[in-house]
Amino acid sequence: MARTKAQKKEIIEKVESLMNGAQSLVFVNIHGLKIGEATAMRRKLKSDGVGFFVAKKSLTALALAKKGYTGTMPELVGEFGFAYGADLIAPARGVYEFQKKFKDQLAIIGGVFEDKYVTKDEMVAIASIPPLTTLHGMFVNVINSPIQGFVMALDQIGKKKTA
Repeated sequence: MARTKAQKKEIIEKVESLMNGAQSLVFVNIHGLKIGEATAMRRKLKSDGVGFFVAKKSLTALALAKKGYTGTMPELVGEFGFAYGADLIAPARGVYEFQKKFKDQLAIIGGVFEDKYVTKDEMVAIASIPPLTTLHGMFVNVINSPIQGFVMALDQIGKKKTA
């Protein structure tokens, strides 16, 4: 069923409003993704504070052109949807988890990060950044490592002196 100009304008406005509230966007080709799998993905993304919206490529391209992001926009291929969120990395990470699970049915095709277009490879690299809590743990481990080595050296010196 064909959409009227008013319906198309409404969709463009909705896409623009989603983009205005988002820190990053991840463009996704969802060709072949079954409804149950798509629903599971949407629920998981929603629990992480990430939204997912499916729109026509042409209408999304119009909204993106109005937004005026820098760089070269990736080609929007296949059945298209995009993940968005207030967190810079959460949309990419959430979609990437499902991409690993459904290799042939879901693929990241690019995105917008810090108001510029990024390629597929750059978006996958962004998705592989660990969560903030993991980064905090890694930082504490780096700080604790020299202290732990020093304590073990003192312990060995103490054992030598008592023997």
